Amino acid sequence: MSAGVVAEGASDETGDEPRVGDDSAGVDSSGEESSGDDSADDEAGSEEEASAGGSSGGRSRRSDLEREGEVAADFIETLLDICDLDGDLDVDVDGDRAAVALVDSDEGRVPRRLVGQDAQVLDALQELTRLAVQSETGERSRLMLDIAGHRAARRAELVRIAQEAISEVKENGSPASLSPMSAFERKVVHDEVLAAGLSSESEGSEPRRYVVISPA
Repeated sequence: MSAGVVAEGASDETGDEPRVGDDSAGVDSSGEESSGDDSADDEAGSEEEASAGGSSGGRSRRSDLEREGEVAADFIETLLDICDLDGDLDVDVDGDRAAVALVDSDEGRVPRRLVGQDAQVLDALQELTRLAVQSETGERSRLMLDIAGHRAARRAELVRIAQEAISEVKENGSPASLSPMSAFERKVVHDEVLAAGLSSESEGSEPRRYVVISPA
């Protein structure tokens, strides 16, 4: 098996994304929703970013995130060795979080079962990896894990869904409700809505929480 680690430059995809003005479920500086009903992954962005203030603080924060990515990559590489699975690891910093992607290698493809139905296996591995990082660094991790490009593909699909709903709202002048989504998925939709000049909010309770898009 192979589990190489490749360090990449910072991605702009989610780092400095705009926020949605939403009384019930705003988007905090962590890049995800800040509603009380959302997962624990949504809680800590503002304080972390505020504590980084200034250029020297920003450099320190980036170093911390790079360290998170390295620890996560080591942990995942160990799991791959134990399970005798193939894959390369790309380590990055995406906005205000570390990002690690497990991708196909020259020796073989990443088993798609590591994503699982509705990404349940991927989500579980992400949480396990975050715990491993927290155990090593002593700090709560918000690391994002992707496997076989699943999250990237889902992001593209969500952008398409959001754009279709935005067009419908603009045409009809009435709110549109989307299907239930995870906090990560709702964040992608919120950003598309804001970029289009409309407003959005999250309603319902987990795991049936969904986005409602309304005219500006």
